[in-house]
Amino acid sequence: MICMPNFTPEDLLLYHAGELSDSDSEAIANELSTNWALREKFNVFVEAVNRLNAMQLQSPRKQTVQSIMRYAMRKRVIV
Repeated sequence: MICMPNFTPEDLLLYHAGELSDSDSEAIANELSTNWALREKFNVFVEAVNRLNAMQLQSPRKQTVQSIMRYAMRKRVIV
């Protein structure tokens, strides 16, 4: 159970994604309805998620990926 009002950014992320238990989701929803500062943080988070989802992503150039892979092979560490 999430302890009010100490909600972390991870809690807000899980709430936004619908990945919390019903009781935790209800606790956050209740706090969002009464806590202006938390609601503002959540709204900023939602806006950031929406902007990221709207961005058109590009794959890196093949040369870039090959350079990274060559570097990784040189730096291989045996644990």
